[in-house]
Amino acid sequence: MLMNRIIPCLDVRAGRVVKGVQFKGLRDVGDPGQLACRYDLAGADELCMLDVSATLEERDASLQTVRDIRQRLRIPLTVGGGVADLDSAERLLLAGADKVAVNTAAVRRPALLTEIALRYGRQCVVCAIDAAKRQDAEGWEVVIRSGNERTGLDAIEWAQRAVQAGAGEILLTSFDQDGKRSGYDLALLRAVCSAVDVPVIASGGAASAQHMADALETGATAVLAASILHDGETTVCELKKQLDALGAGVRL
Repeated sequence: MLMNRIIPCLDVRAGRVVKGVQFKGLRDVGDPGQLACRYDLAGADELCMLDVSATLEERDASLQTVRDIRQRLRIPLTVGGGVADLDSAERLLLAGADKVAVNTAAVRRPALLTEIALRYGRQCVVCAIDAAKRQDAEGWEVVIRSGNERTGLDAIEWAQRAVQAGAGEILLTSFDQDGKRSGYDLALLRAVCSAVDVPVIASGGAASAQHMADALETGATAVLAASILHDGETTVCELKKQLDALGAGVRL
């Protein structure tokens, strides 16, 4: 039986970890390397680092930040932000990433997912999907460029296309729930988990172990957490104990 994963997320801007609400109002919460080491020692299963300004600034994710994190980390590392082509993905992998997360560039050109999968294997390819509730209809649409652009693209259909193109995992973030601490968008999670046959990571809105257990019940195999860990409200170890008590199947 595969165990469900807890994945702390480091949103990085200008070499510092930041956190906001719906990708806005970012505040400084610490040093990437120090936080990575803390979460590793506390029992995190993996770590995710997203350079949140890389796409908007049309550059790669900070390779030095990736190297700093890798030096202190024993667990798998996913890195995203600014992955625009095969070369930029390769630079991240050489700097120490185990997987690369692709968002905006994959929406613009889905073949990028295929190219990375053919070169490095689909286990290295994470399609990061930021989904927002449609403003004039039911369902969810994909948003890109750090939430600044609505695409009209159906999030469920895009998840299916991304997997067909080569994505080995989906990192699914609810734009509406991000930073609000009111729980993941369970309806969104359930819809995507039912539509694809690869692991889905739930992101956006976690404030408790119960929120995480609810997400795992929908079919997600991993949960992302940021604010509650960065602000010291709980630890990965404590969350795992609570999830285990709830029967969520985590590695203690």
